[in-house]
Amino acid sequence: MQEVPLGQSDLTVSRLAYGCMRIAGTWNRAEFTPKHEEAGRKALQAAYENGYTLFDHADIYGRGLCEEIHGRFLAENPDLKSKTIIATKCGVRFPGEPESTSPYRYDFSKNYIIESCEKSLERLQLDQIDLYQLHRPDILMNPHEVAEAFHELSERKLVRWFGVSNFTPRQTDLLQSSLSDKLIVNQIEISLAELEPFMDGTLDHIYQRSMTPLAWSPIGGGWLAAEEYAPGGGWVEELAKLHHIVGGVAKTIGISRHQLCLAFLLKHPSGIIPIAGATNPSYIKEAAETANIELSREDWYGLFTSARMEPLP
Repeated sequence: MQEVPLGQSDLTVSRLAYGCMRIAGTWNRAEFTPKHEEAGRKALQAAYENGYTLFDHADIYGRGLCEEIHGRFLAENPDLKSKTIIATKCGVRFPGEPESTSPYRYDFSKNYIIESCEKSLERLQLDQIDLYQLHRPDILMNPHEVAEAFHELSERKLVRWFGVSNFTPRQTDLLQSSLSDKLIVNQIEISLAELEPFMDGTLDHIYQRSMTPLAWSPIGGGWLAAEEYAPGGGWVEELAKLHHIVGGVAKTIGISRHQLCLAFLLKHPSGIIPIAGATNPSYIKEAAETANIELSREDWYGLFTSARMEPLP
């Protein structure tokens, strides 16, 4: 797969990232079985075989299981470590932790960032994380305190580069103003079903700052790739229309729905890296092949206008 630079760093990564959120098959440790582990390993193996080098994690994925699976996989396949760029995230805290009365919340306190990083490294069985991101904006964020945490993690050589996730342009600039090193990515939700970053200045800001946009849920949670979609669960007429249009355009071009959704993002000049999160090896391969697909401007704008549900001004 083609490789591209990651922001203003010395990291070079695959044109698509592999999202590891689902490789544990469950978020309930009590339900986790050897079959779940085997399926996760097969997904990782397929990702490596198809040229993915950037692997997206978070400490909360599978409540730590996803990082653990990847850690064991790399420990048993040390030759793959040189082909691996690990990105993981911190800052989301579940309810009931550490106290039974603790609410669901975000936490960018210095001690929590450092502690979370140390635990991720332990689960991944690594000495250093390539890209460490703040997961969701903490309303109580003190950028100077975050800077202290980042500085310590960098000085201890536990992290190479830092980034953010789901940050607005102003939140990104606020944090960057306290940092000595450049933030290299902002991971945002963007797809044919979530077009706001194209229009609200988020992608413009990322591009202007020479950061790389990482796109989570690039296929709208997977429903845009489904051949058929059962009504219900928030399925409304407008989304049904979009689903139908995606299928028609994909058929005309001669690619899958899955590939069309990814190619739509790859077209943008900001260098969006879609995070492909399928666990089926055939879908992992199919997504990787998207890196070679170039949509025309006409096809891109046709999709964009259809997804907006209204004509351009």
